[in-house]
Amino acid sequence: MLLVTGGAGFIGSNFILDWLRASDEPVLNLDKLTYAGNLENLAALKGDTRHIFVQGDIGDRALVEKLLKQHRPRAIVNFAAESHVDRSIHGPEDFIQTNVVGSFHLLEEARAYWGALPEAEKGAFRFLHVSTDEVYGSLGPNDPAFTETTPYAPNSPYSASKAASDHLVRAYHHTYGLPTLTTNCSNNYGPYQFPEKLIPLMILNATRGKPLPIYGDGTNVRDWLYVGDHCTAIREVLARGRLGETYNIGGWNEKPNLEIVNTICALLDELRPDPAGPHARLITYVKDRPGHDRRYAIDARKIERELGWRPAETFDTGIRKTVRWYLDNMAWVEHVASGEYRRWLEKNYQARESA
Repeated sequence: MLLVTGGAGFIGSNFILDWLRASDEPVLNLDKLTYAGNLENLAALKGDTRHIFVQGDIGDRALVEKLLKQHRPRAIVNFAAESHVDRSIHGPEDFIQTNVVGSFHLLEEARAYWGALPEAEKGAFRFLHVSTDEVYGSLGPNDPAFTETTPYAPNSPYSASKAASDHLVRAYHHTYGLPTLTTNCSNNYGPYQFPEKLIPLMILNATRGKPLPIYGDGTNVRDWLYVGDHCTAIREVLARGRLGETYNIGGWNEKPNLEIVNTICALLDELRPDPAGPHARLITYVKDRPGHDRRYAIDARKIERELGWRPAETFDTGIRKTVRWYLDNMAWVEHVASGEYRRWLEKNYQARESA
């Protein structure tokens, strides 16, 4: 059995669905069900005894201890995190509590559990921590892409909290011998992503004829990774990664935000034309957010060299799948885009001046 934390969120739920499509090994899913955790993501597993869901916090040590003793997982895959930069600017404390303190408590319980295992089980146990490329800071236009040895230079409360958790995971391996693995991924996109993030927000707003808000001049560059490819990479790292190592997972798809939005608009013009005109007419430039990193880029050669992984999707194939999924699942979108989400949009975007 695997213990997956944060398994009702965007990447975690995709990972569980992917895992159970390919394996009969059961998954214990521990998720706090904050605003972005959504059991509807896992509706396809209703009645499937391979999926056991427990609502709870990774910071609840008594609960984590109980679950570890009861279910005896062979590995922990930690997706649980607060993960949105804008939210971390408005309210950093939740990010410190979950990403730093919560990770610490989870590591402590994992260490105690692992230390008490019989030798054969102890040798097979893994703690895989899922992190982000944002811990590395910002790149200039001509700087080489982030590697696993790039110094950390986080620029937001979110990325600082993830950097702290990465350091804790590293320390628990080197100090206590806990068999850890860390992955740092680039921007994910795909099904079940909460519509505060760029791609689902643009799809949702465009289908409603609402403005498509782009920070600054739209030239901020990100590397884009289809979530299904990310799940495959995590499976490879969990199975064959070297203990104590970090693996960068990227999509080899560096794109400026404006190009992303224009691509979405062109796909919507093709798949769901708007009688009012091209969707690109809705693009609106808004005041940039504080400390907005200019460019991220992942060098994913290490995971390819050591584990043979490369993304299967190009950006063109992945974004087409993603737009189609949202158009085909508007009931899911409408349900998650409820009161709390609308209040967030008002707080983050409507108060911004036009650029």
